[in-house]
Amino acid sequence: MRLRVLAVGNKMPAWVDEGVSEYVKRIPREVNLEWLEVPMAKRGTASVTRYQEQEAEAIRARLQEGEHLVVLHVAGKPVSTEAIAARFERWQMQGQRVSLVIGGPDGLHESLLHEATEQWSLGQITLPHPLVRVILAEQFYRAWSLLAGHPYHRAN
Repeated sequence: MRLRVLAVGNKMPAWVDEGVSEYVKRIPREVNLEWLEVPMAKRGTASVTRYQEQEAEAIRARLQEGEHLVVLHVAGKPVSTEAIAARFERWQMQGQRVSLVIGGPDGLHESLLHEATEQWSLGQITLPHPLVRVILAEQFYRAWSLLAGHPYHRAN
């Protein structure tokens, strides 16, 4: 399985980079997890839709043919740690390449939402996008630990 996270925005606060790095380094290399930043559209007098379009174009430029595309979206399907672990297991068994997209502060353009194979929601609350990076990295580690029988995941 090759898993890439495409996150809109750059120059994250140190605590974000440290949090993501902490969980990523705990995941074994066979998971092949890569984090890529996608530049946020320059803000000015354009519409929010135009910024979303520009960011969607930048995301598409980094996608590879045949990838399973998962986007995070508040209206997506709520996912649990167990559901993420099940997806990991399926993707590993199928040798699938997956890109998971975290949008910018304005969210993702409708066209990208429609192109996605899956839409996941981390819940109904609004989360700041830098925090989503850390939460997602932790959930990836937790999903791996669940599949590996590692004691980190203790939910019962």
